[in-house]
Amino acid sequence: MIKNYIIILLFLLFTTKSFSAGSDDNSSKVKSNYDQAVVLIKSAKKLEKKGKTEKANKKYEKAQKLLIKSNNKKPNQPDTLNYLGFTTRKLGDFENGEKYYLLGLEINPKHVGINEYLGELYVATNRLDLAKERLKILETCSCDEYNELKAVIDGTKKSKYY
Repeated sequence: MIKNYIIILLFLLFTTKSFSAGSDDNSSKVKSNYDQAVVLIKSAKKLEKKGKTEKANKKYEKAQKLLIKSNNKKPNQPDTLNYLGFTTRKLGDFENGEKYYLLGLEINPKHVGINEYLGELYVATNRLDLAKERLKILETCSCDEYNELKAVIDGTKKSKYY
């Protein structure tokens, strides 16, 4: 009788493990809209550095569409709003880019990415005083974002829409 219980327990143990392993494999292969967008943005930045602006813009457009889907599925995630602001700004829509950044800052006022990119937007729209406010927030972060924004404000870094 005890032998039968052990056999049943072992059977349940092995079948449960095999089913869970299979489901984990499938879910890890599918990237979220957000993750796909981040890959596109990184690729677009590289193209932009090489002067391939049209190709970069196509990637920014694709990324933006994925980020909108991501934001609809999981609204108001600061990282998503940061990249929505970034892609929107890179495509030349400063007004809506700024709105995304400000929404993200309402949720996380110290978000380093948003503060850097919003500062860059302010430089691009000739609002240097506001850009310096963003830099002040990044002052204590010991992060690359501070140096990047400082270079843009100082005029040592130039790029289309920063």
